[in-house]
This record gives sequence, structure tokens and C-alpha cells, in this order.
Amino acid sequence: MDSIKVIAFDADDTLWVNEPFFREAEDAFCGLLEEYLPVHSTTRELFAVEMRNLPLYGYGIKAFTLSMIETLGRVTDGRAHFKLVERTLAIGRDMLEKPVEVLDGVEDTLRQLARSHRLVLATKGDLLDQERKLEKSGLARYFHHIEVMSDKREVNYRKLIAHLDCSPEQFMMVGNSVKSDVIPVLELGGYAVHVPFHTTWIHEEATYELANPKFLRAEKLTELLNHLS
Repeated sequence: MDSIKVIAFDADDTLWVNEPFFREAEDAFCGLLEEYLPVHSTTRELFAVEMRNLPLYGYGIKAFTLSMIETLGRVTDGRAHFKLVERTLAIGRDMLEKPVEVLDGVEDTLRQLARSHRLVLATKGDLLDQERKLEKSGLARYFHHIEVMSDKREVNYRKLIAHLDCSPEQFMMVGNSVKSDVIPVLELGGYAVHVPFHTTWIHEEATYELANPKFLRAEKLTELLNHLS
């Protein structure tokens, strides 16, 4: 791995906690609609709406809130009292005000790797919200470049690598999603590290068998130091 010059990190559920807040919000929202539809059915409807809206709204809390409001209208056939809309908006607002919980060992790992590599934050989501979380995390000083991406496909990584003026063979991506953080980068010829998180959004789930020599699986982010320091 001596060729690696740039290490990019996903943010949500790689550097700090994120998905559990979405699951809590989803549970609260579905609970609001129990008199109209069972929770599991509302959950399916919400996910279907999110998938339809991804090309328009992208990722993040604001997109999720819009999808909740649309689901509210669909589940109640447009008959919901406006107070339900207000309570749905409050769920989204509460998510935006959550504290940033940096995962164990993250800052020390970044501090050590920044001595020998250019570090990049490469994440999806809403720009304003990701900037808020990065500032509150106290981790911004370790990153050479911040990239909030509309998606994480091969074409998006290709643009990022070109912007960083490095080759795929000099680039490593670290994240909790095989679908978004691993497979597209390996397809480009880069290195990828999967650091699983205990909760994963169903849209990011992927089954895989990777025998690629440029792929690593680490139980914790701190394990990177064994390979790169």
C-alpha cells in the first residue's frame, strides 16, 4: 500500500453516529400514523417514497423530512390534520439538532494518518447539515479537502480523484457502506476499506464476495493504522 497518497473517509456512521437517528425518527413518524396504517406498512410506504424521491431530493435529513410529509399525505389520503404535518416537521427539525457523536478512536486515527497522507472527507447528504456536523465534530482540521457528493458512483469518484490530482492507485476510500464506499472505488482500480456499522440503511445494504487484493475489511477504524502507519 505504499502507493496510497490520499485517504478519503465517509462521514455518517464511519466518523460519527447517524443512522440510529434516522431509525428513531422513522419509528416516531410511523407511530403518528398507527390509526391509519400498521407501523410496518407505513415503513414500507416511506421507503418506497424515499426511493422515488432520491433523484430529485438526494440524501440527507431534509430529503427524508420531505418524504415523510409526502408519505403522510399518501397514508391518510390527504385527510391528515395539519397538526400531524407540524409534528412530522418537528421530527425532522429534531434530527437536525442532534449532537454529533464521534465514534471511538476516530480522532486519534485521523491525527496519525494526517502525518503521512492527504486526508479527504467524501460523503453524501445535505451540504449545510454535513458542514454543521463536521464543525461540531472538531475533525475538520485533519482534512485536506471536503467533498459532499450528490451520489457515490464510479463517475462521482472519478471526478473526485481527478480534482485531487491523483490516480486511482493512489486513492483509498474508507466507509461503512459496501455499495457506496467500496464497490465503485474498486471498479476504478482504487483501494477500499469497509468498516461496518451496527445499523445500516436498507438502501445501502449489499451482499458481496470480494477477493480483490485492494479490499480490506476492518472491524474498527483504528485497524487502519496497522496497514498504513
